[in-house]
Amino acid sequence: MPRRLRGEAWQCFALGLLAAVALPPFYLLPVLWFVVPALLTRLARAGGWRRAAWLGWCFGFGFNLLGLFWVTEPMLIMASNFWWAVPFAAPALAFATAFYMILPALAVFAVPQRNQAGRLAAVLLFAGALVLSNLAQEFLFTGFPWNYWGADWAFAGRLGLAMIQPAAIGGIFLLTLLTALTAGLPLLGRRGWAASAVLLALWAGFGFARTSAGPAPLTRYTVALLQPDFAVPGSFTQPALQARWRRDLALTREALDKAGKGPNIVVWPETASPALLQTDAAARAAIAAVAGNTPVLAGSFRLAADGSMRNSLVAVEGKGPAVAWYDKWKLVPFGEYTPAWIPLKVTPGGGFTPGPGPRTLHVPGIPSVGPLICYESIFPGIITDPKDRPAWLLNISDNAWFGDTTGPYQDFATTRLRAVEEGLPIVVDTNSGISAVIGPHGRVAGTLGLDRAGILIGKLPVALPVTPFGRFSVTMSGILGFYTMVLGVVCLIVSITLM
Repeated sequence: MPRRLRGEAWQCFALGLLAAVALPPFYLLPVLWFVVPALLTRLARAGGWRRAAWLGWCFGFGFNLLGLFWVTEPMLIMASNFWWAVPFAAPALAFATAFYMILPALAVFAVPQRNQAGRLAAVLLFAGALVLSNLAQEFLFTGFPWNYWGADWAFAGRLGLAMIQPAAIGGIFLLTLLTALTAGLPLLGRRGWAASAVLLALWAGFGFARTSAGPAPLTRYTVALLQPDFAVPGSFTQPALQARWRRDLALTREALDKAGKGPNIVVWPETASPALLQTDAAARAAIAAVAGNTPVLAGSFRLAADGSMRNSLVAVEGKGPAVAWYDKWKLVPFGEYTPAWIPLKVTPGGGFTPGPGPRTLHVPGIPSVGPLICYESIFPGIITDPKDRPAWLLNISDNAWFGDTTGPYQDFATTRLRAVEEGLPIVVDTNSGISAVIGPHGRVAGTLGLDRAGILIGKLPVALPVTPFGRFSVTMSGILGFYTMVLGVVCLIVSITLM
Protein backbone atom coordinates (compact mmCIF):
# COMPACT_ATOMS: atom_id res chain seq x y z
CA MET A 1 0.00 0.00 0.00
CA PRO A 2 1.43 3.42 -0.95
CA ARG A 3 2.59 5.53 1.95
CA ARG A 4 0.14 8.36 1.04
CA LEU A 5 -2.82 5.98 1.08
CA ARG A 6 -1.73 4.56 4.45
CA GLY A 7 -1.65 8.10 5.80
CA GLU A 8 -5.11 8.86 4.38
CA ALA A 9 -6.46 5.62 5.87
CA TRP A 10 -5.21 6.52 9.33
CA GLN A 11 -6.65 10.01 8.96
CA CYS A 12 -10.07 8.59 8.02
CA PHE A 13 -9.88 6.20 10.96
CA ALA A 14 -9.13 9.16 13.25
CA LEU A 15 -12.02 11.14 11.72
CA GLY A 16 -14.31 8.19 12.50
CA LEU A 17 -13.16 8.16 16.11
CA LEU A 18 -13.82 11.90 16.31
CA ALA A 19 -17.30 11.54 14.78
CA ALA A 20 -18.22 9.03 17.50
CA VAL A 21 -17.99 11.67 20.23
CA ALA A 22 -21.11 13.27 18.74
CA LEU A 23 -23.06 10.16 19.81
CA PRO A 24 -24.87 9.91 23.15
CA PRO A 25 -24.02 10.54 25.91
CA PHE A 26 -21.37 13.06 24.78
CA TYR A 27 -23.34 14.93 22.10
CA LEU A 28 -20.29 16.88 20.88
CA LEU A 29 -22.07 17.68 17.64
CA PRO A 30 -19.85 20.58 16.47
CA VAL A 31 -17.07 18.09 15.63
CA LEU A 32 -19.16 16.88 12.67
CA TRP A 33 -18.79 20.27 10.96
CA PHE A 34 -15.07 19.51 10.81
CA VAL A 35 -15.29 15.75 10.26
CA VAL A 36 -17.69 15.61 7.31
CA PRO A 37 -15.93 18.16 5.03
CA ALA A 38 -12.56 16.59 5.89
CA LEU A 39 -13.86 13.11 5.02
CA LEU A 40 -15.43 14.25 1.74
CA THR A 41 -12.19 15.97 0.74
CA ARG A 42 -10.14 12.83 1.33
CA LEU A 43 -12.60 10.64 -0.56
CA ALA A 44 -12.47 12.95 -3.55
CA ARG A 45 -8.72 12.51 -3.89
CA ALA A 46 -8.66 8.75 -3.20
CA GLY A 47 -7.41 8.02 -6.72
CA GLY A 48 -9.62 4.99 -7.41
CA TRP A 49 -12.87 3.39 -6.33
CA ARG A 50 -11.15 0.63 -4.38
CA ARG A 51 -9.15 3.19 -2.42
CA ALA A 52 -12.31 5.21 -1.78
CA ALA A 53 -14.06 2.10 -0.48
CA TRP A 54 -11.07 1.39 1.77
CA LEU A 55 -11.06 4.93 3.16
CA GLY A 56 -14.82 4.76 3.79
CA TRP A 57 -14.38 1.48 5.63
CA CYS A 58 -11.54 2.94 7.74
CA PHE A 59 -13.79 5.84 8.75
CA GLY A 60 -16.60 3.43 9.61
CA PHE A 61 -14.27 1.20 11.61
CA GLY A 62 -13.02 4.08 13.75
CA PHE A 63 -16.55 5.41 14.23
CA ASN A 64 -18.02 2.08 15.30
CA LEU A 65 -15.00 0.97 17.33
CA LEU A 66 -15.49 3.86 19.72
CA GLY A 67 -19.28 3.91 19.40
CA LEU A 68 -19.62 0.20 20.19
CA PHE A 69 -16.97 -0.38 22.85
CA TRP A 70 -19.74 -1.05 25.39
CA VAL A 71 -20.41 -4.50 23.86
CA THR A 72 -17.34 -5.71 25.75
CA GLU A 73 -19.10 -5.26 29.11
CA PRO A 74 -21.16 -8.51 29.02
CA MET A 75 -17.97 -10.42 28.21
CA LEU A 76 -16.32 -8.92 31.27
CA ILE A 77 -19.31 -9.85 33.43
CA MET A 78 -19.08 -13.43 32.14
CA ALA A 79 -15.29 -13.40 31.97
CA SER A 80 -14.96 -16.85 33.50
CA ASN A 81 -16.65 -18.31 30.42
CA PHE A 82 -16.01 -15.74 27.71
CA TRP A 83 -12.62 -14.26 28.60
CA TRP A 84 -11.37 -15.17 25.14
CA ALA A 85 -13.96 -12.87 23.52
CA VAL A 86 -13.07 -9.73 25.49
CA PRO A 87 -10.39 -8.44 23.05
CA PHE A 88 -12.47 -9.27 19.96
CA ALA A 89 -16.11 -8.32 20.69
CA ALA A 90 -16.02 -4.59 19.89
CA PRO A 91 -13.43 -4.78 17.05
CA ALA A 92 -15.31 -7.65 15.36
CA LEU A 93 -18.65 -5.81 15.45
CA ALA A 94 -16.99 -2.58 14.31
CA PHE A 95 -15.28 -4.49 11.48
CA ALA A 96 -18.66 -5.70 10.20
CA THR A 97 -20.63 -2.47 10.57
CA ALA A 98 -17.85 -0.44 8.94
CA PHE A 99 -18.84 -1.90 5.56
CA TYR A 100 -21.98 0.23 5.60
CA MET A 101 -19.82 3.32 5.07
CA ILE A 102 -18.56 2.04 1.73
CA LEU A 103 -21.68 3.07 -0.26
CA PRO A 104 -21.54 6.73 0.91
CA ALA A 105 -17.78 6.75 0.25
CA LEU A 106 -18.21 5.52 -3.33
CA ALA A 107 -21.02 8.01 -3.94
CA VAL A 108 -18.67 10.86 -2.99
CA PHE A 109 -15.71 9.51 -4.96
CA ALA A 110 -17.84 9.45 -8.14
CA VAL A 111 -18.17 13.26 -8.03
CA PRO A 112 -15.42 15.62 -9.24
CA GLN A 113 -15.33 18.42 -6.64
CA ARG A 114 -13.86 21.04 -8.98
CA ASN A 115 -16.51 23.70 -8.52
CA GLN A 116 -19.32 24.65 -6.15
CA ALA A 117 -21.90 22.54 -7.97
CA GLY A 118 -19.61 19.52 -7.74
CA ARG A 119 -19.03 20.00 -4.04
CA LEU A 120 -22.77 20.41 -3.44
CA ALA A 121 -23.37 17.22 -5.40
CA ALA A 122 -20.87 15.41 -3.19
CA VAL A 123 -22.67 16.56 -0.03
CA LEU A 124 -26.09 15.55 -1.36
CA LEU A 125 -24.92 12.16 -2.62
CA PHE A 126 -23.14 11.46 0.66
CA ALA A 127 -26.23 12.33 2.72
CA GLY A 128 -28.62 10.33 0.53
CA ALA A 129 -26.34 7.31 0.36
CA LEU A 130 -25.83 7.40 4.12
CA VAL A 131 -29.61 7.13 4.62
CA LEU A 132 -29.87 4.20 2.20
CA SER A 133 -26.92 2.55 3.90
CA ASN A 134 -28.62 3.00 7.29
CA LEU A 135 -31.72 1.31 5.89
CA ALA A 136 -29.59 -1.61 4.73
CA GLN A 137 -28.02 -1.79 8.18
CA GLU A 138 -31.45 -2.18 9.74
CA PHE A 139 -32.43 -5.20 7.66
CA LEU A 140 -29.35 -7.07 6.38
CA PHE A 141 -27.80 -9.96 8.35
CA THR A 142 -30.49 -9.87 11.10
CA GLY A 143 -30.18 -6.07 11.30
CA PHE A 144 -28.28 -3.82 13.70
CA PRO A 145 -29.57 -0.22 13.44
CA TRP A 146 -27.12 1.36 15.87
CA ASN A 147 -24.87 4.44 15.84
CA TYR A 148 -27.10 6.35 13.44
CA TRP A 149 -26.19 10.02 13.25
CA GLY A 150 -29.81 11.01 13.89
CA ALA A 151 -29.47 9.90 17.52
CA ASP A 152 -26.87 12.64 18.03
CA TRP A 153 -29.68 15.16 18.56
CA ALA A 154 -31.57 13.39 21.35
CA PHE A 155 -29.93 15.45 24.10
CA ALA A 156 -31.80 16.95 27.03
CA GLY A 157 -33.45 20.36 27.01
CA ARG A 158 -35.79 22.34 24.77
CA LEU A 159 -33.31 22.59 21.92
CA GLY A 160 -32.73 18.85 21.85
CA LEU A 161 -36.49 18.27 21.90
CA ALA A 162 -36.96 20.64 18.97
CA MET A 163 -34.18 19.10 16.90
CA ILE A 164 -35.61 15.55 17.02
CA GLN A 165 -39.06 16.54 15.72
CA PRO A 166 -38.37 15.83 12.00
CA ALA A 167 -38.32 12.16 13.05
CA ALA A 168 -42.11 12.33 12.93
CA ILE A 169 -41.80 12.73 9.15
CA GLY A 170 -38.85 10.56 8.16
CA GLY A 171 -37.75 8.84 11.32
CA ILE A 172 -34.21 8.77 12.64
CA PHE A 173 -33.17 8.49 8.98
CA LEU A 174 -34.34 12.05 8.23
CA LEU A 175 -32.37 13.29 11.23
CA THR A 176 -29.31 11.51 9.82
CA LEU A 177 -29.95 13.07 6.40
CA LEU A 178 -30.23 16.58 7.86
CA THR A 179 -27.12 16.02 9.98
CA ALA A 180 -25.03 14.96 6.99
CA LEU A 181 -26.31 17.89 4.92
CA THR A 182 -25.77 20.61 7.51
CA ALA A 183 -22.36 19.26 8.56
CA GLY A 184 -21.26 18.77 4.94
CA LEU A 185 -22.27 22.15 3.51
CA PRO A 186 -19.15 23.95 4.88
CA LEU A 187 -17.31 22.06 2.13
CA LEU A 188 -18.63 24.88 -0.10
CA GLY A 189 -16.81 27.59 1.86
CA ARG A 190 -18.46 30.72 3.26
CA ARG A 191 -21.69 30.22 1.33
CA GLY A 192 -21.79 26.67 2.58
CA TRP A 193 -21.44 27.81 6.17
CA ALA A 194 -24.27 30.31 5.63
CA ALA A 195 -26.46 27.65 4.05
CA SER A 196 -25.74 25.30 6.94
CA ALA A 197 -26.78 27.98 9.43
CA VAL A 198 -30.02 28.66 7.53
CA LEU A 199 -30.86 24.95 7.36
CA LEU A 200 -30.21 24.54 11.09
CA ALA A 201 -32.45 27.55 11.83
CA LEU A 202 -35.30 26.14 9.72
CA TRP A 203 -34.85 22.74 11.33
CA ALA A 204 -34.99 24.19 14.85
CA GLY A 205 -37.92 26.44 13.89
CA PHE A 206 -39.95 23.44 12.76
CA GLY A 207 -39.19 21.66 16.01
CA PHE A 208 -40.06 24.59 18.25
CA ALA A 209 -43.32 25.12 16.34
CA ARG A 210 -44.28 21.45 16.66
CA THR A 211 -43.66 21.45 20.43
CA SER A 212 -44.94 24.97 21.19
CA ALA A 213 -48.20 23.72 22.72
CA GLY A 214 -46.26 22.11 25.56
CA PRO A 215 -46.54 18.58 26.93
CA ALA A 216 -49.23 16.27 25.58
CA PRO A 217 -52.32 15.93 27.79
CA LEU A 218 -52.36 13.10 30.28
CA THR A 219 -54.69 10.14 30.55
CA ARG A 220 -56.22 9.08 33.86
CA TYR A 221 -53.90 6.06 34.03
CA THR A 222 -50.89 5.98 36.36
CA VAL A 223 -47.95 3.75 35.46
CA ALA A 224 -45.75 2.44 38.26
CA LEU A 225 -42.36 1.19 37.07
CA LEU A 226 -40.18 -1.15 39.12
CA GLN A 227 -36.42 -0.77 38.80
CA PRO A 228 -35.06 -3.51 41.12
CA ASP A 229 -31.41 -3.26 39.99
CA PHE A 230 -30.84 -7.00 40.23
CA ALA A 231 -27.27 -8.12 39.65
CA VAL A 232 -26.53 -9.99 36.42
CA PRO A 233 -26.30 -12.80 35.69
CA GLY A 234 -27.39 -13.42 39.29
CA SER A 235 -27.71 -16.64 41.20
CA PHE A 236 -30.17 -19.33 40.17
CA THR A 237 -30.20 -21.16 43.50
CA GLN A 238 -33.61 -21.62 45.12
CA PRO A 239 -32.93 -19.18 48.01
CA ALA A 240 -31.69 -16.53 45.56
CA LEU A 241 -34.75 -16.92 43.31
CA GLN A 242 -37.07 -16.73 46.29
CA ALA A 243 -35.35 -13.56 47.50
CA ARG A 244 -35.74 -12.06 44.05
CA TRP A 245 -39.43 -12.94 44.00
CA ARG A 246 -40.00 -11.37 47.43
CA ARG A 247 -38.23 -8.24 46.20
CA ASP A 248 -40.56 -8.06 43.15
CA LEU A 249 -43.65 -8.31 45.36
CA ALA A 250 -42.34 -5.80 47.91
CA LEU A 251 -41.60 -3.25 45.18
CA THR A 252 -45.05 -3.85 43.68
CA ARG A 253 -46.69 -3.13 47.03
CA GLU A 254 -44.59 0.01 47.47
CA ALA A 255 -45.35 1.17 43.92
CA LEU A 256 -49.11 0.85 44.40
CA ASP A 257 -48.91 2.73 47.70
CA LYS A 258 -47.11 5.58 45.94
CA ALA A 259 -49.41 5.53 42.90
CA GLY A 260 -52.53 5.97 45.02
CA LYS A 261 -56.02 5.11 43.81
CA GLY A 262 -56.30 3.79 40.27
CA PRO A 263 -56.59 3.10 37.55
CA ASN A 264 -52.98 1.97 37.79
CA ILE A 265 -50.63 -0.14 35.69
CA VAL A 266 -47.64 -1.87 37.29
CA VAL A 267 -44.65 -2.76 35.09
CA TRP A 268 -41.81 -5.17 35.86
CA PRO A 269 -38.67 -5.07 33.66
CA GLU A 270 -37.40 -7.76 31.31
CA THR A 271 -37.09 -11.25 32.88
CA ALA A 272 -37.85 -9.77 36.31
CA SER A 273 -40.03 -12.72 37.28
CA PRO A 274 -38.19 -15.90 38.27
CA ALA A 275 -41.51 -17.76 37.82
CA LEU A 276 -43.07 -18.71 34.47
CA LEU A 277 -46.07 -16.45 34.95
CA GLN A 278 -48.15 -17.80 32.10
CA THR A 279 -48.30 -21.29 33.62
CA ASP A 280 -47.55 -20.73 37.32
CA ALA A 281 -50.94 -20.19 39.02
CA ALA A 282 -49.34 -19.89 42.47
CA ALA A 283 -47.09 -17.04 41.27
CA ARG A 284 -50.07 -15.22 39.74
CA ALA A 285 -51.99 -15.65 42.99
CA ALA A 286 -49.07 -14.16 44.93
CA ILE A 287 -49.10 -11.13 42.64
CA ALA A 288 -52.88 -10.80 43.01
CA ALA A 289 -52.49 -10.86 46.80
CA VAL A 290 -50.41 -7.71 46.49
CA ALA A 291 -51.84 -5.98 43.40
CA GLY A 292 -55.45 -7.14 43.51
CA ASN A 293 -57.01 -6.60 40.09
CA THR A 294 -54.44 -3.98 39.05
CA PRO A 295 -52.82 -5.14 35.79
CA VAL A 296 -49.18 -6.16 36.17
CA LEU A 297 -47.16 -6.29 32.93
CA ALA A 298 -44.10 -8.36 33.77
CA GLY A 299 -41.01 -9.62 32.00
CA SER A 300 -41.02 -13.41 32.24
CA PHE A 301 -39.74 -16.46 30.44
CA ARG A 302 -42.52 -18.42 28.75
CA LEU A 303 -42.71 -22.04 27.66
CA ALA A 304 -44.66 -22.14 24.39
CA ALA A 305 -47.01 -24.96 23.38
CA ASP A 306 -44.33 -26.40 21.10
CA GLY A 307 -41.89 -26.65 24.00
CA SER A 308 -39.72 -23.72 22.92
CA MET A 309 -38.58 -21.10 25.41
CA ARG A 310 -39.57 -17.46 24.80
CA ASN A 311 -38.43 -14.14 26.25
CA SER A 312 -41.82 -12.64 26.98
CA LEU A 313 -43.99 -10.01 28.57
CA VAL A 314 -46.94 -11.52 30.44
CA ALA A 315 -49.98 -9.53 31.59
CA VAL A 316 -51.43 -10.67 34.93
CA GLU A 317 -54.70 -9.33 36.31
CA GLY A 318 -56.13 -10.95 39.43
CA LYS A 319 -55.90 -14.63 40.34
CA GLY A 320 -57.03 -16.05 37.01
CA PRO A 321 -55.04 -17.06 33.93
CA ALA A 322 -52.65 -14.63 32.27
CA VAL A 323 -54.78 -12.21 30.24
CA ALA A 324 -52.23 -11.59 27.47
CA TRP A 325 -48.63 -12.16 26.53
CA TYR A 326 -46.08 -11.09 23.95
CA ASP A 327 -43.00 -12.96 22.75
CA LYS A 328 -39.89 -11.04 21.76
CA TRP A 329 -39.31 -11.45 18.03
CA LYS A 330 -36.15 -9.42 17.45
CA LEU A 331 -33.68 -11.49 19.42
CA VAL A 332 -30.08 -10.44 20.10
CA PRO A 333 -27.77 -12.39 17.75
CA PHE A 334 -25.44 -14.75 19.64
CA GLY A 335 -26.79 -13.55 23.01
CA GLU A 336 -30.34 -14.91 22.60
CA TYR A 337 -30.05 -17.03 19.44
CA THR A 338 -27.54 -18.06 16.80
CA PRO A 339 -28.38 -16.83 13.27
CA ALA A 340 -29.18 -19.62 10.82
CA TRP A 341 -26.27 -18.63 8.56
CA ILE A 342 -23.79 -19.42 11.37
CA PRO A 343 -23.01 -23.17 11.24
CA LEU A 344 -21.82 -23.38 14.87
CA LYS A 345 -24.48 -22.84 17.56
CA VAL A 346 -22.77 -20.69 20.17
CA THR A 347 -25.69 -19.20 22.14
CA PRO A 348 -25.58 -20.20 25.84
CA GLY A 349 -28.33 -22.67 26.75
CA GLY A 350 -29.53 -22.99 23.20
CA GLY A 351 -31.16 -19.56 23.19
CA PHE A 352 -34.77 -18.50 22.65
CA THR A 353 -37.29 -18.96 19.85
CA PRO A 354 -38.56 -15.68 18.35
CA GLY A 355 -42.20 -14.63 18.48
CA PRO A 356 -44.31 -13.94 15.39
CA GLY A 357 -43.67 -10.19 15.23
CA PRO A 358 -45.05 -6.87 16.47
CA ARG A 359 -48.49 -7.00 18.05
CA THR A 360 -50.82 -4.91 20.16
CA LEU A 361 -51.95 -6.27 23.50
CA HIS A 362 -55.50 -5.59 24.65
CA VAL A 363 -55.44 -5.95 28.41
CA PRO A 364 -58.82 -5.38 30.10
CA GLY A 365 -59.11 -2.04 31.84
CA ILE A 366 -56.09 -0.27 30.29
CA PRO A 367 -55.32 1.36 26.91
CA SER A 368 -54.01 -0.96 24.20
CA VAL A 369 -50.24 -1.32 24.43
CA GLY A 370 -47.49 -2.07 21.92
CA PRO A 371 -44.86 -4.10 23.81
CA LEU A 372 -41.15 -4.08 23.05
CA ILE A 373 -38.51 -6.10 24.82
CA CYS A 374 -35.03 -4.57 25.12
CA TYR A 375 -33.22 -4.75 21.76
CA GLU A 376 -36.46 -4.36 19.77
CA SER A 377 -36.75 -0.66 20.55
CA ILE A 378 -33.76 0.20 18.33
CA PHE A 379 -35.60 -0.85 15.13
CA PRO A 380 -37.38 2.20 13.65
CA GLY A 381 -40.53 1.71 11.63
CA ILE A 382 -41.17 -1.96 12.46
CA ILE A 383 -42.12 -1.88 16.14
CA THR A 384 -45.92 -1.66 15.93
CA ASP A 385 -48.68 -3.67 14.30
CA PRO A 386 -49.74 -1.43 11.37
CA LYS A 387 -53.25 -2.94 11.41
CA ASP A 388 -53.80 -2.35 15.13
CA ARG A 389 -52.15 0.86 16.33
CA PRO A 390 -51.67 0.88 20.11
CA ALA A 391 -52.36 3.82 22.43
CA TRP A 392 -48.88 3.62 23.95
CA LEU A 393 -45.60 1.73 23.71
CA LEU A 394 -43.91 -0.18 26.51
CA ASN A 395 -40.26 -1.16 26.41
CA ILE A 396 -39.02 -3.50 29.14
CA SER A 397 -35.29 -4.16 29.28
CA ASP A 398 -32.33 -5.36 31.33
CA ASN A 399 -29.44 -3.02 30.59
CA ALA A 400 -27.49 -4.16 33.66
CA TRP A 401 -25.45 -6.30 31.27
CA PHE A 402 -23.86 -3.11 29.91
CA GLY A 403 -23.02 -1.45 33.20
CA ASP A 404 -22.26 2.26 33.40
CA THR A 405 -21.01 2.49 29.81
CA THR A 406 -22.27 4.52 26.87
CA GLY A 407 -24.53 1.63 25.81
CA PRO A 408 -27.55 2.35 28.07
CA TYR A 409 -27.42 6.05 27.22
CA GLN A 410 -27.32 5.34 23.48
CA ASP A 411 -30.17 2.87 23.88
CA PHE A 412 -32.27 5.42 25.77
CA ALA A 413 -31.66 8.10 23.14
CA THR A 414 -32.74 5.92 20.23
CA THR A 415 -35.72 4.52 22.18
CA ARG A 416 -36.86 8.08 22.85
CA LEU A 417 -36.91 8.69 19.09
CA ARG A 418 -39.45 5.87 18.67
CA ALA A 419 -41.99 8.06 20.49
CA VAL A 420 -41.47 10.94 18.04
CA GLU A 421 -41.55 8.66 15.00
CA GLU A 422 -44.80 6.98 15.95
CA GLY A 423 -46.51 9.87 17.77
CA LEU A 424 -47.00 7.53 20.72
CA PRO A 425 -45.97 7.86 24.37
CA ILE A 426 -43.42 5.26 25.39
CA VAL A 427 -42.81 3.89 28.85
CA VAL A 428 -39.33 2.45 29.43
CA ASP A 429 -38.78 0.11 32.36
CA THR A 430 -35.34 -1.37 32.85
CA ASN A 431 -33.79 -3.48 35.56
CA SER A 432 -31.00 -1.03 36.36
CA GLY A 433 -31.99 2.15 34.45
CA ILE A 434 -32.64 4.30 32.61
CA SER A 435 -36.40 4.00 33.23
CA ALA A 436 -38.69 6.77 31.99
CA VAL A 437 -42.09 7.99 30.92
CA ILE A 438 -41.79 9.77 27.56
CA GLY A 439 -44.49 11.77 25.79
CA PRO A 440 -45.37 11.45 22.08
CA HIS A 441 -43.12 14.40 21.14
CA GLY A 442 -40.15 12.74 22.88
CA ARG A 443 -40.50 14.95 25.95
CA VAL A 444 -39.20 13.08 29.00
CA ALA A 445 -41.74 13.42 31.83
CA GLY A 446 -39.76 11.54 34.45
CA THR A 447 -36.72 9.29 34.77
CA LEU A 448 -35.02 6.96 37.20
CA GLY A 449 -31.29 6.99 36.54
CA LEU A 450 -28.71 4.31 35.90
CA ASP A 451 -27.61 1.80 38.57
CA ARG A 452 -30.34 2.77 41.03
CA ALA A 453 -33.03 0.67 42.66
CA GLY A 454 -36.38 2.34 43.03
CA ILE A 455 -39.82 3.09 41.65
CA LEU A 456 -40.95 5.61 39.05
CA ILE A 457 -44.53 6.86 39.08
CA GLY A 458 -46.05 8.85 36.22
CA LYS A 459 -49.25 9.56 34.33
CA LEU A 460 -49.56 8.00 30.89
CA PRO A 461 -49.63 10.72 28.17
CA VAL A 462 -52.19 10.81 25.37
CA ALA A 463 -51.08 9.69 21.88
CA LEU A 464 -50.91 12.05 18.89
CA PRO A 465 -52.59 11.30 15.56
CA VAL A 466 -50.54 8.91 13.47
CA THR A 467 -47.42 10.61 12.07
CA PRO A 468 -46.23 10.42 8.44
CA PHE A 469 -43.46 8.05 9.53
CA GLY A 470 -45.92 6.02 11.58
CA ARG A 471 -48.11 5.66 8.49
CA PHE A 472 -45.48 5.03 5.81
CA SER A 473 -42.64 3.64 7.94
CA VAL A 474 -39.21 3.20 6.36
CA THR A 475 -40.68 3.67 2.88
CA MET A 476 -40.76 7.39 3.65
CA SER A 477 -37.09 7.31 4.66
CA GLY A 478 -36.09 5.43 1.50
CA ILE A 479 -37.87 7.98 -0.66
CA LEU A 480 -36.12 10.87 1.09
CA GLY A 481 -32.71 9.21 0.70
CA PHE A 482 -33.32 8.33 -2.94
CA TYR A 483 -34.48 11.79 -4.00
CA THR A 484 -31.62 13.43 -2.15
CA MET A 485 -29.31 11.35 -4.32
CA VAL A 486 -31.32 12.32 -7.42
CA LEU A 487 -30.82 15.97 -6.50
CA GLY A 488 -27.12 15.22 -6.10
CA VAL A 489 -27.01 13.76 -9.61
CA VAL A 490 -28.67 16.91 -10.96
CA CYS A 491 -25.98 19.01 -9.30
CA LEU A 492 -23.34 16.67 -10.73
CA ILE A 493 -24.70 17.23 -14.23
CA VAL A 494 -24.63 21.00 -13.69
CA SER A 495 -21.07 20.69 -12.38
CA ILE A 496 -19.94 18.79 -15.49
CA THR A 497 -21.52 21.34 -17.82
CA LEU A 498 -19.64 24.14 -16.01
CA MET A 499 -16.26 22.43 -16.24
